[in-house]
Amino acid sequence: MASLFDQLEIRSITMKNRFMRSATTSAYAREDGTLRQPIIDLYRDLAEGGIGLILTGHLYVLNSGKAHQGMAGISQDSHIAGLKRIARIVHRNGGRIVAQLNHAGIQHEPDRAGPSEYAGRNWRSRAMSEDEIQDIVGAFGDAAHRALTAGFDGVQIHGAHGYLVSQFLSRLVNRRNDPWGGSLQNRMRLLTAIYEEIRSTVGNAPVMLKLNCDDFSPDGFTVHDSGFVVQKMFERGVDLIEISGGGLGRREELIARANHDDSSLDEIPFAGHAARLRAKTGAGLMALVNGFRTLSTMRNIIERGLVDIVSMSRPFIRNPKLVQDLQVGQESATCIRCDRCLAPNVFGKEMLRCHLD
Repeated sequence: MASLFDQLEIRSITMKNRFMRSATTSAYAREDGTLRQPIIDLYRDLAEGGIGLILTGHLYVLNSGKAHQGMAGISQDSHIAGLKRIARIVHRNGGRIVAQLNHAGIQHEPDRAGPSEYAGRNWRSRAMSEDEIQDIVGAFGDAAHRALTAGFDGVQIHGAHGYLVSQFLSRLVNRRNDPWGGSLQNRMRLLTAIYEEIRSTVGNAPVMLKLNCDDFSPDGFTVHDSGFVVQKMFERGVDLIEISGGGLGRREELIARANHDDSSLDEIPFAGHAARLRAKTGAGLMALVNGFRTLSTMRNIIERGLVDIVSMSRPFIRNPKLVQDLQVGQESATCIRCDRCLAPNVFGKEMLRCHLD
């Protein structure tokens, strides 16, 4: 039986425990996507805290894929120097770090290009051309090469939260009638093309995927779809799938369909869907993010084999040394999820930090 503080091997990465810092954007990079010093300091603090694996905040692979103000880039060689400083300081403090690669798709406000035309509030997206899609696939491969050049231990494809890969997977957003749309096999073609491009670039380095268990929309990406994608991506050789949730068309009242019927897992919103997906993973490694607060729940979910890794974001914003505190007996995270760190008056305008005190 696995334990929360056991080591875990992911290809060339040895995690010292089963904790992962889920990708959390600092939203404080310069306009050109290069990193400011406070971001470097943040990753030093996380590494000193003893987290088994650290994921960077999402990095845009093309300038046309930038999601928001303050997002850091990996779209050009000028980004490598700052990223190298992150990798170096994490390794110096005994940590392992993976770069999350992303493209915003229709969430890139200057030019909302995605799978199809899609109407948002006071805006409409356009459909990407075949050439644009191929350029994006190549850009993910180039970005993966930059990540390894910068010294990262691997990469993660962001396939969740309504960004481009998630948009292509969604039947709500992807209305194409060519090989990139229609059936789920076609809708996941962008994801598989990106994965194969990255794998051909990085060789034996770990390649991971962040995936929605459910978009929680009436007509989007469902847990049934997610199960199919999970199975196919493990067959292709992806090393770890991190399960999250919520995409375009999300409705809050639909999140309950991801609940587990075991009340001991009530603090984890996606525990029920995670159990359904676990049946599809075989020996594939799976992480779960969202809701973790108590040490007892973290232990429970690892010891019963529901997932292999506990992934957290907000608790590490409040306390980068949370893992060490839990290991010596602290019973829960101190983050109360007030979300002041994401308030419009601070997001992208100042360095990521906890605003509770």
